[in-house]
Amino acid sequence: MTTEASVSSAGRSQIAGGNTVQRDYYYVLRSFIAGGVAGCCAKTTIAPLDRVKILLQAHNPHYKHLGVFATLRAVPKKEGFLGLYKGNGAMMVRIFPYGAIQFMAFDNYKKFLSTQLGISGHVHRLMAGSMAGMTAVICTYPLDVIRARLAFQVTGEHRYTGIGNAFQTIYLKEGGIPGFYRGLIPTIIGMAPYAGFSFFTFGTLKSLGLAHFPELLGKPSLDNPDVLVLKTHVNLLCGGVAGAIAQTISYPLDVARRRMQLGAALPDADKYLSLTKTLKHVYNQYGIKKGLYRGLSLNYIRCVPSQAVAFTTYEFMKQVLHLN
Repeated sequence: MTTEASVSSAGRSQIAGGNTVQRDYYYVLRSFIAGGVAGCCAKTTIAPLDRVKILLQAHNPHYKHLGVFATLRAVPKKEGFLGLYKGNGAMMVRIFPYGAIQFMAFDNYKKFLSTQLGISGHVHRLMAGSMAGMTAVICTYPLDVIRARLAFQVTGEHRYTGIGNAFQTIYLKEGGIPGFYRGLIPTIIGMAPYAGFSFFTFGTLKSLGLAHFPELLGKPSLDNPDVLVLKTHVNLLCGGVAGAIAQTISYPLDVARRRMQLGAALPDADKYLSLTKTLKHVYNQYGIKKGLYRGLSLNYIRCVPSQAVAFTTYEFMKQVLHLN
């Protein structure tokens, strides 16, 4: 009887262990999908502004004399309405895995820092956000380079015919795999504070809001009535504030990243071989306002709705996919 009981107990333990692994797998998968959907919704919302930002950051010769809103008007006149969405196909291919990895990694890094290293409170949000952002960048960076190259093109002066051709051309003419990682260092350096402060600000505002004003700002989660979540309009506000703060801190590195990514597409490509050289050249050539922070006003306009939609969609998808 004892032997049978032991065998039975061992069998139940194996089944329980298997069920736990299966539950963890499905949780990670659902988290991956939620993050991917959130990223796609956010980027689709601001795709035209992204195109204009790239044109302004790299001083495209056709639009370098224009400002943000003048460029928004000029692009449809010169390239048609769909010109505002040039490079968006490559962006969607990139942003689903990017958003998925970032949000999923954030949840896992936060859990790891809290349970394994004993780091909690606001600090673990900042650290987890930075690590998640860097992880997502490294995994999807080649697609970001392709998207930037396609968005920089102007109708009638195409260097690449599409995503596949861009991959092939960069691989053959710019040194193989390393050609897809131009500007990776400034991207990673810039992503650490951007993602870190973005997740930190949103998470802090969310926890403070639900702790001090639960009835005013919160509502029961759709999948778990015992869990409070922010109301939709509050989510949007917190996400927008998070995006604005994060962009202000990291914007000069974003400018350097774009110029390094564009590489051979720019006439003075030899000036953008390293982060320090790029920042120095942009500062000496254009100054702070018209160089390192060129297009920042556009970034405020695009990052507020982008981060607002991203965090709000992710919080909603968490309820739909029973992640709470």
